Amino acid sequence: MWIKICGLNDLAIAREIVKLHPDAIGLNFYEPSVRSVSPEVARQISDVVPPEIQAIGVFVETTAETMRRTMASCRLGGIQLHAAGQNDALDELGDPTKTPTAGPKRIRAFQVGPHGLAPLAEYFERNRSRPSAVDAYLVDAQVEGMYGGTGKTVSWDLLRNQYQTQEWPPLILAGGLRPENVGEAIATVRPWGVDVASGVESSPGIKDIALVARFIEEARRAFATLGTD
Repeated sequence: MWIKICGLNDLAIAREIVKLHPDAIGLNFYEPSVRSVSPEVARQISDVVPPEIQAIGVFVETTAETMRRTMASCRLGGIQLHAAGQNDALDELGDPTKTPTAGPKRIRAFQVGPHGLAPLAEYFERNRSRPSAVDAYLVDAQVEGMYGGTGKTVSWDLLRNQYQTQEWPPLILAGGLRPENVGEAIATVRPWGVDVASGVESSPGIKDIALVARFIEEARRAFATLGTD
């Protein structure tokens, strides 16, 4: 079970969310996003995140040097990288953080569209021998020109039937998750973790604490049910 609340960009709201004890929070450094956060605010948020909660930096088409510098200055526990093609800077990154963490340090994000899971399969085959392995794949719905946070749902049936759980890295399910549907999503897909951004917001980029609390509660209940099956 791993639950990430992504797109935190307000210190006061972040203080309330960490009290709900998600497994991770996401700090989005992609400037065009409505959920982007400045390095200064990211450092302030990282300071209020306890050691048992990961602070994950979210990057889009970013160089290894920029990620290393940001992770060090903002005291991050891991990275989530979005890239449009098969190539990315993960193999240049080395160990992204020396901070002990129970969650993934390297998350490679994919937007799934008309080609289904073929891009994931190709990426996996191309990088079998990569010295720095990816710890998890995050799968979201494909929306042209967007890198997540769209509220669109990826096909749960596709993931349930075609995700190669025994061979590929652990699956983090994202895309269109809300308190009302996260339980069904977990029961259907049986992912390793879930990620939410827009589904717990009162308006774009503004987290609703009550929705975050409900989301975490419903996700934990669903994961607990999986554990008893």
